Amino acid sequence: MPDTPPATDTPVADPAARARLLDAVRFDAHGLVACIAQQHDSGEVLMMAWMNRAALAETLATGRVTYWSRSRGALWRKGETSGQVQHLVDLRLDCDGDTLLALVDQTGVACHTGRRNCFFQALRDGQLTAITQPLADPAKLYGG
Repeated sequence: MPDTPPATDTPVADPAARARLLDAVRFDAHGLVACIAQQHDSGEVLMMAWMNRAALAETLATGRVTYWSRSRGALWRKGETSGQVQHLVDLRLDCDGDTLLALVDQTGVACHTGRRNCFFQALRDGQLTAITQPLADPAKLYGG
């Protein structure tokens, strides 16, 4: 049976529907839930980041993917610094309610290293090796 497409375009306009999803999520003891971002049309896994309730609520309300930055202790609107925005296409909750899958339309690169995705390290000849090269200069993306 094929995946059921989203019933409506995102953002999720119905506040009651947003509340039902928020209530179904099992946030951890720190109030966080893991969210995997996947390119909606190619299936490429882009990254994993954390969301808290406010980040998830904002994502659902605006359609622009927002995460919780543990290092900054603040909401992180993907692309607010770099311009590498993620637009939500569909959001799925796993069977245990403790992991989200965000199907997104990624503008540019997803990784802060300038690579398309964050999963670029693999064992090659017994060594951890970068298997892709940056597509963008991180210093230019983040002004560093």
